[in-house]
Amino acid sequence: MPRTALTGTRIRARRNLRGLRQSELARVVGVSPSYLNLIEHNRRKVGAELLGALAQALGVSMDALAEDSDERLVEGARAAAIRSDAELVDLERIDEFTGRFPGWAKVLAETQARVERLERVVEQLNDRMTHDPYMGEALHEIISAVTAVQSTASILNDSRDIEPDWQARFHGNIVQDSARLAEGAVALVNYLDAVKSDETGLAAPQEEVEAWLEARGFALPELNEATIDIAAMVSGQMDLSSEASRQLAAQWLRRFHADAQAMPSQRLYDALSEHGLAPEALARHFDVTYDRVLRRLALVSVAELEALGLPLVGLVICDNSGTLMFRRSLEGFALPRFGGGCPLWPLYQALHRPHVPLRTALVTAGRLGRRMTSYAYATADIVLGYDRPTVMQASMLIVASDGRDWVDGVAPVWVGASCRTCPQLDCAARREPSILMTTS
Repeated sequence: MPRTALTGTRIRARRNLRGLRQSELARVVGVSPSYLNLIEHNRRKVGAELLGALAQALGVSMDALAEDSDERLVEGARAAAIRSDAELVDLERIDEFTGRFPGWAKVLAETQARVERLERVVEQLNDRMTHDPYMGEALHEIISAVTAVQSTASILNDSRDIEPDWQARFHGNIVQDSARLAEGAVALVNYLDAVKSDETGLAAPQEEVEAWLEARGFALPELNEATIDIAAMVSGQMDLSSEASRQLAAQWLRRFHADAQAMPSQRLYDALSEHGLAPEALARHFDVTYDRVLRRLALVSVAELEALGLPLVGLVICDNSGTLMFRRSLEGFALPRFGGGCPLWPLYQALHRPHVPLRTALVTAGRLGRRMTSYAYATADIVLGYDRPTVMQASMLIVASDGRDWVDGVAPVWVGASCRTCPQLDCAARREPSILMTTS
């Protein structure tokens, strides 16, 4: 049974409620008063046998003295201490502090949780205001229409001798620009009204597609059929509320269907049981390209991964510009809503080495960094002819890791989500200041 740092505090409180002296309770349970005093001040841990004797003497259950819910206070206080660069010797006394001052520990834990929530909100709002192309275009359209109306109205107001034909033209321009302004305002209001119930903010077509797939647990059994009606799959879906999101979903479904036909579910599960999450082995097993394996693994549901005893995965795909085209999130590995991510991601390194698989150990930036293993691969579609661009796409599979699959002697790469929200102030790849932390 878990016994937290507050067990002694509860023992002392129960003893005082029953009007027992410390020496009396110590005699009943068979320990010295000094030892009981250390227990009540959370300086000694309580064994199961002694805890049972104390509970019986105080007339309560063992659970009443050893509630594990207060462990959150210890962890919250520890996280707050780590954030403030507390010395290691102080961290080792977190249990003692929490036991002696549970009220202050609760304040610290709640403050730490609130700070973490606010950081997430700040990051989302920053992304929305800085990178959201849909809001930017809507605002630009409104400002352009307002400027045009104002300019035309000024000409009509300042010029008294305008010929009737020109007056009619200007009046027509005002009508057209006013209509454009009204349409832009309506579009912006509709876009703002599309806010989700959680903290994800505004829903762009890409976000709608990703939310639709996430709601289905990334499980699409229809893809195993030889022929499917993709139009029927996306039509009438409430999560795909716009024509743009339905077209984007259909585009990805066509690619995922081809992947599933090359690597059918049951054969894939058998191969995963044999090889584990090893993209290079799976590529050889099915005789397919490396990027196809990465995409296919991202369409294995959480339930199937857990049934196979495999870690959870995430996936990001970008184009030449580095903009993220597709995201399957993984807890502990933050992904920006708009634009590109951390320049140190192997996803971008792969763009410089097309058709070369990369395997990299990662640690997420921050005091409580998460260990990950990434597999990245970029493909290049060469367009023949002089001065013709090369179309590239890079994919990165992110796998939760405990570090045991890392290569000995190879240092992991510390990465963030984006420079604006990354706490690594001395990163050589930083392109703009962080909004979360400042140098002293």
